[in-house]
Amino acid sequence: MSREDCIEVTGKVLEKFPSGLFSVQLDQDEERVILAHLAGKLRRHRIRVLAGDRVTLEMSPYDLTKGRITYRHK
Repeated sequence: MSREDCIEVTGKVLEKFPSGLFSVQLDQDEERVILAHLAGKLRRHRIRVLAGDRVTLEMSPYDLTKGRITYRHK
């Protein structure tokens, strides 16, 4: 699957789990909450993501319940 196939959405982090996962509420659908993990560049540069942060996610069109956090908004 190429990078162009991913669905890019924005959301708000609700909760951080000890395993490195985050629950994220999507902006366009208020009752939809998905599980997301950090992308490699965020992990490599030690970007901290906390509850309440606005983030950009990439989701696969095959599984819309999981995603990857690619950007933390300021």
